[in-house]
Amino acid sequence: MLSELFLHDSYATNCKADVIHIDNEKVILNQTVFYPTGGGQEHDNGWLHQGIHSFEVYKVKKEQGQVVHYIKNHENLTLGPIKAEINWDRRLGLMRHHSMLHVIGAVFYKHFGSLCTGNQIYQDKARIDLTGISDLEIEEINNLIAEANREIAANHPVSISFVSRKEAETLSGTIKTVVNLIPESVNEIRLVKIGILDLQACGGTHIKETREIGRIVLEKVKNKGKGITRLELKIE
Repeated sequence: MLSELFLHDSYATNCKADVIHIDNEKVILNQTVFYPTGGGQEHDNGWLHQGIHSFEVYKVKKEQGQVVHYIKNHENLTLGPIKAEINWDRRLGLMRHHSMLHVIGAVFYKHFGSLCTGNQIYQDKARIDLTGISDLEIEEINNLIAEANREIAANHPVSISFVSRKEAETLSGTIKTVVNLIPESVNEIRLVKIGILDLQACGGTHIKETREIGRIVLEKVKNKGKGITRLELKIE
């Protein structure tokens, strides 16, 4: 986990690292700031710099426990030292939208016990699937979005901590639900806390305080069936 620097500092934009494996366009580093696609969040992109060459990282995935960087024009890359650099504008957009979904989830859970059954986070938009709100009118949903925006304006601090799996399983029901979905081989759980508003097991990148999120705008509401409602959102 220590090699996945994004887990400890979402604001780290670059790092020195060593290329330890090259398989055509697939590259593994001994440590990285690049977030791989996962948990509904899109991957980072950016560059690997080595000597006079720069290599575009266009996709990042977790494969067999390793963060794999997919690069263009890999022919000149060699094993050894590099500088890894993410596209900060993309990362910031992903962070803001991910933290936004945590606030949304907390507000809907507070009023309706809603649980998130799925989400997707992009640089410029996000969606979340929630239980327990299929009977709500659009006006009621907009009122809850307005409450989420008030919570954002309250500027709650956002913090990261790591606890044992056993400790995480003693926390609130929503935490336990998420922890139960994490493979049993994972013994350390990363928690994201938003002031007194929310506490969730999460491996994604987040902003430091909610005011950085901006204002949430509800774009579309979809009934997904089986008591699940999808909210499509963006930030302005």
